[in-house]
Parts: sequence; structure tokens; C-alpha cells
Amino acid sequence: MNYVVADIHGCYEEYMELIQKINLSDVDHLYILGDTLDRGPEPMKVLRDLMNRQNVTYIIGNHDYLFLYFIHKLGLDLSEVENMSEDDISDFQTYLKDGGLSSIEAFIKLSEEEKQAVCDFLKEGNVFGDVIAGDKRYVLVHAGISGFSEDKTLDEYDFLDFICERTDYSRRYYRDNNTYVITGHTPTMCINADSSPNVYIGNGHIAIDCGCIYGGKLAAYCIEEGSITYIDAKKVGERIK
Repeated sequence: MNYVVADIHGCYEEYMELIQKINLSDVDHLYILGDTLDRGPEPMKVLRDLMNRQNVTYIIGNHDYLFLYFIHKLGLDLSEVENMSEDDISDFQTYLKDGGLSSIEAFIKLSEEEKQAVCDFLKEGNVFGDVIAGDKRYVLVHAGISGFSEDKTLDEYDFLDFICERTDYSRRYYRDNNTYVITGHTPTMCINADSSPNVYIGNGHIAIDCGCIYGGKLAAYCIEEGSITYIDAKKVGERIK
């Protein structure tokens, strides 16, 4: 089976419970739609667990990109602050306030070898996924597809087109009814008419960021079965910023 999970944001306890609940085996495949990092209490534990699995495809999210950007500026030992521009320092402060502090604090505690492995894993991440299951096609991206056109192949987009602009869930992107776009990034409480933290399915879209970090749920979508597995957030409200 192919499972898709998005926006874990350091919720390690819920992540491990979800992995156990879907009974992920070595013959299954797990697609992560980015943003494992930031906001939650244990982002590096989640990321390093994913790194140790052979059946994972990691698709980069905007928080992953920002983390890598600032590590590149700061260096693995985070000692290059004096060489950063005022704009970069201001942006870094904004990043920390937007949840980056939990990732940076956990990163500092790693060995040099572990730090390099984390950065290499993220640098090697995909910018999109394209999965065929039966007669259906699933396009997997973190946030959306900026400047979408059916005349363009996925390879023709810039990687930033997949991680920044939110999907317009009110419109169908692909005319083919058997083609679906699976996304994270936008909590489904902001999409569903009833503000529920459940997977949204409509107009050829499947939105799976159910806002675990905001007290919602962590969800896994099974492509072959169309089934959804949920884990409720722990310590509701404590992580909301």
C-alpha cells in the first residue's frame, strides 16, 4: 500500500502511533508531503526516524526549505551569524518565531555527522510525487502548484511553485476525473465548511494536513483503498502559536 502523510511538525508521539495504526510494513511505501520540522516538540526525532526507513519518499515543504536555507547561512555549528546580512538576521528571527526554534534547538544537540546527515536527507528530498494506482493518477505536492497549467509537465515548474502558494480548492486543476492532487500545508479546518480537522476531498483535491500541531489530527491517506487513518492530537492547545 502507498500511504501519504503531511505536516507532522514535530508531533513524534502522534506520528509513531499513526505508523503503528496503519501497520506500515517494508512492502508498503510512505510519502511525506513536507514540514516534518518546526513548531512541535520533537521534529528531529520524527525526521531521523524517517531517515532510517527504506520505504519513504520525502517531498520538501516550506519549513524544510527555510530550515536548510538558514543552516546554509549559519553553518552546521550555527556560528556564522556575524556573516549574515541584516535582512537574513531579521528573516531568521521571524523563522524562529514561526516555529523554527524547536528544530534549531534539536539540531544543535546533534553530532556533526548527524547534522550533516539531516541536511543531506532534506537536500535529496523530492519536490513532487507522481503516483499511478490502477486507473488513477495522484500528483503529490506540499502546498500547491503555482501558475498551474495542464500544458506544463511537473518537471517544468520551479521547486518553489510547489511549496509556497496555497491550493485553490474551489477549482479543479486537472480535467481528468481520475487525476487527483494531494496536498498538505493548508490545515483542513480552513478548507472544510464545518471547520472540521478531517481530510478534505473535492474538485479533484485531497487535502491531508488536518492540523495536528493545532490540536486537530494527524492523517494517513491510503492511495489504493482511499481510506483514511486518524490520530487525535495530544495535549490539545499547548502547541498553538
